[in-house]
Amino acid sequence: MAYEDVCVLIPTLNEEGSIASVIGDFRAMGFENILVVDGHSTDRTVNRAEAAGARVFLQSGSGKGQALKEVFATIEQEYVILIDGDGTYLPSEALGLLEPLRIGRADHVIGNRFARLKGGALKRLNMFGNKVINRFFVLIYGVPLSDILSGYRAFTTEGICRLDLSTPGFEIESEITIESVKKGLSIIERPITYMPRAAGTRTKLNPLRDGLKIVLTIFRMAKTGNPMFFFGLIGSLFGAAGFLIGLYVLRDWLTWRIEHLPLTILTAILIITGIQLFIIGILGDVMASLQRELMREICKKK
Repeated sequence: MAYEDVCVLIPTLNEEGSIASVIGDFRAMGFENILVVDGHSTDRTVNRAEAAGARVFLQSGSGKGQALKEVFATIEQEYVILIDGDGTYLPSEALGLLEPLRIGRADHVIGNRFARLKGGALKRLNMFGNKVINRFFVLIYGVPLSDILSGYRAFTTEGICRLDLSTPGFEIESEITIESVKKGLSIIERPITYMPRAAGTRTKLNPLRDGLKIVLTIFRMAKTGNPMFFFGLIGSLFGAAGFLIGLYVLRDWLTWRIEHLPLTILTAILIITGIQLFIIGILGDVMASLQRELMREICKKK
């Protein structure tokens, strides 16, 4: 893999205290195609990025997700390294993420921050939220990944071609991971170091608000990523409600008290609806599998 075949993509928003160092480390390793996508920083991030030798792309809207979706379409290199500009990741570990792509073992490599997490890098609330979100993802999609919210990743451009991204904010990492699973990309994790934020930089992440958005994104995308889980869960709730109401009605019927006819009708409706939702889930799984195959063939032809 030649360095000119790699685009180092760095999304930024007010990262003047760390962006020059991140770019400088990549350039010292030999990477020349460094692209900073900036979300209208109000400090000197853009000036420092350009002075350090990076190209700067100003996003038209706002939000990390919108920035990545917009800039992905402009990248021509064969491989992409995605890294935050806040100094929490080590550029020196980029080659470890690129290696599985080079040898054809993966289309998407995720850096696992929890493998070498430095003290103070994550607050307790953030750590707890990350663990809950990761387990929720594994429960729904059945893919054993440890850090779906990592901001340090590597892709092939063929893999990026398959992703249909829509979320505008910090949910983008979870959406990229889910879309990769949904589209049948080969995903592996590699251990990386996660450092405390550089002095003078502030996180834009709100743990409660953005954490809830991420959880809702994971569940919402299960509708097409894992239809059996999504519709099966809702069908189970309808079926369980019908079963419990049915037990109450059956108790009266067994004592020859023919009452509660409206509840009897409601029981039948709930159970039938639950069964129909299970059937929709099965059909959705078949359609999702066919879509993955179709997207794989389209990207191969491109």
